[in-house]
Amino acid sequence: MKAVRIHEDGGPEVLRYEDAPDPAAGPGEVLIELRAASLNHLDIWLRRGLPSAPKPRILGADGAGVVATLGEGADGLEPGDRVVINPGLDDGARIVGEHMDGTHAELIALPADYVHPLPDSLSFEEAAAFPLVFETAYRLLVTRAGLREGEWVFVWGIGSGVATATLQVAKALGARVLVTSSSDDKLARARDELGADATVNHETADVVAAVREATGGRGADVVVEHVGEATWKTSLQVAAPQGRVAVIGATSGPNPPANLHRIWWKQLTIVGSTMGTREDFAAVYELVKDGRARPVVDRVFPLADAAAAHEHLEAGRQLGKVVLRIPG
Repeated sequence: MKAVRIHEDGGPEVLRYEDAPDPAAGPGEVLIELRAASLNHLDIWLRRGLPSAPKPRILGADGAGVVATLGEGADGLEPGDRVVINPGLDDGARIVGEHMDGTHAELIALPADYVHPLPDSLSFEEAAAFPLVFETAYRLLVTRAGLREGEWVFVWGIGSGVATATLQVAKALGARVLVTSSSDDKLARARDELGADATVNHETADVVAAVREATGGRGADVVVEHVGEATWKTSLQVAAPQGRVAVIGATSGPNPPANLHRIWWKQLTIVGSTMGTREDFAAVYELVKDGRARPVVDRVFPLADAAAAHEHLEAGRQLGKVVLRIPG
C-alpha cells in the first residue's frame, strides 16, 4: 500500500510518500480501505519528535473509509460498509498514529469496537474531520466541565480544529459561545458560518471588556484554555464567578503565573481534560449523525501532498480541519 511515513524527526521534508507493508485484520479486527484522513497538531508534534515515535511510523489519528475484510470474531460490519474510526483506543490511553501506525495510508487494521458505521449523510472527508477533536471537545465541555444549556463558553483561537469542534458541540448543546482570533476574517466566518454568538480579536481588542459586554457583565461559565502562559491570566479574568476553566493544552508554555487569588475569590473550578472514552465518542457521534454538530473542513489535500498539508496547518491558515483524500 501507499502511505506517508517518517523515518526521522524534523520538518515537513521528513514525510515520505512511499510503499509500506499491507496490514492484515487479526482476531477481532477490521481492515479498512481508507478514503480520507485528517491532520491534528499531534501529527506535527510527533513529526518533530515531541515525543519521538518508533520509526518508520505512519502518522494520523482520524480516518474514514470502507471495510475490506473482517478478522476472526469481528462482527457487526460487512465488507463494503462505509465506516469511521474512533482513534482513542483503550478509552484514550492509546491513540492511533501515536502508539501505532496511523491513518495517513491506504489501509489500516483496528479493533472492531473502534470502527463505526458511517451514514450516507456524511462524506468521507467530513467523517475524517471530527473524531479526535469532537471527542475531545465533548469530554472537556460535558464530562469534565458539566456544561449546561444557556451557559456561556469562551474559546481561544477559533482557527484550530479543537476550537471549531468546541464551538460546534457547545452550540449543539444549547450553549452560547464567544470565540477569539487574531484574524478578522476568521471571526467573521465564525459568526456567519459557524454560529458563534460573539467574537473578539485578541490582538487588537480588549478581550475582558468584550466578554463582559457579551455576557452582561457576568463572564464565561466555561473557559476553554489550550494556550497556557500567554493567555492564563486573561482566562481567569473572563471566567464568571463559580465558573469552570477547562485546561486541554499549553502551546505557549505550561507554567503561567498562578494568580491564585482569582481562583479563590471567584470560587473557580479548574479541570484538566484530554481525549475521551468510548462513551464520550458515542455521545458526540450522535450529535454529528443528527446534524446538530457539523464537522468543519478547511481544505483537502491529496495523500501524496501530505507535506503541503503539514505546512498549511503549521502556518495557522486554517479554519477547521485539514484533510487528506486517499485514492481508492
